[in-house]
Amino acid sequence: MVITNSFTYIAFLMFIAGGLLFLEKKTKWKVFNVVPPLVWIYVLNMVFCTMGLYSSDACSAAYGSLKNNILYAMIFVMLLRCDFRKLGKLGPRMIAIFMGCAFTLAIGFIVCYPLFMGVLGGGEKTWAATAALYASWVGGSANMAAMQDALPVDAGAYSCALALDTVCYSLWIALLLLAVRYANKWNNSVKANTTGLDAIAEAANAEVAKDKKHATASDWIFLIGLSLMVSAVFQWLGASANEGLKAIGLGMFDKGTCVTVFITIFGLICAMTPLGKLPAVEDLSSVYLYAVVSLLASTASVTDLLTAPMWVVYGIAILVIHVVLMYILCKVFHWDLCMCSTASVACIGGSASAPIIATAYDPSFAGIGVLMGVLGAAIGNFCGLGMGAILHLFV
Repeated sequence: MVITNSFTYIAFLMFIAGGLLFLEKKTKWKVFNVVPPLVWIYVLNMVFCTMGLYSSDACSAAYGSLKNNILYAMIFVMLLRCDFRKLGKLGPRMIAIFMGCAFTLAIGFIVCYPLFMGVLGGGEKTWAATAALYASWVGGSANMAAMQDALPVDAGAYSCALALDTVCYSLWIALLLLAVRYANKWNNSVKANTTGLDAIAEAANAEVAKDKKHATASDWIFLIGLSLMVSAVFQWLGASANEGLKAIGLGMFDKGTCVTVFITIFGLICAMTPLGKLPAVEDLSSVYLYAVVSLLASTASVTDLLTAPMWVVYGIAILVIHVVLMYILCKVFHWDLCMCSTASVACIGGSASAPIIATAYDPSFAGIGVLMGVLGAAIGNFCGLGMGAILHLFV
């Protein structure tokens, strides 16, 4: 069976995504705690792609028309949550801990990549997907999707990177929850300083709580229209900038890179305006993310996952380096295990996951986890582009 109608193709993709999210909400199946709906969406669409369900010209045309347009709209909406004035509530110490986690993960990616490059499927295919994975490990899945057009990401390598992300995330959050009972030993070992932590938690929680509003139909319609127009305008600007850069010998900055950088900067600026306070921002960014991931998965085959086991080993090696280096930093700066664990999960899992670890130590720390995740989303695109430039040197 092959879908031969472009509207049916899009309808089917969104039905799969919506159906899985509905099942998670209504059934509370434990399987979704281990493998989240976003991953099931990707895997199921990969299966359907392998079966040839999406192999028609109509599906290819719809994919080509929608993927980048929605992707850039998603980046813009996602970044509207990233008001740097709110992030100031974290305080310099919490921001330093988060940046320490992002830095030590980057070292792991760079050190391990030359060692694993050959067994991941070849440098030509994997460096961009690995950079996209690092963007995800700074701020969450939306950053990984954002790298799809900014870097020449191979669909097969992306599938393997997603498998690594899922397995390592599940393993990591379980280990960090287990580590809670050993927090005193860690803190005594590094002579951790927790002075002022309660005050930071109170300020962070207050900042998160005051943004919770109910979105109206007008909020949704305005934000959808604005995000799509931003996508259209900046794609035109990105193409124009690319032509200008080619003329002066800087053709390596292709259209996708230009558009991603421009929209990221514009989104961060708009986040400090009333646009950042629109209540539909968080929900619409999730809708766009599910749509983009569904589209990406519809072009990937299950056979691409055959190399995934070595990707998982690569991910575990990165985490080992991350732990060792973070322990050294904790010894130097006297960081506590609670905030280091929260920052680490904020990097790898984003703002939705960080509160899980934070509240395992103290329920009042939830806001710190959320704001750390927001910080990751704000800088993740730049980190992914930077990592791509470094890893490409090994090819």
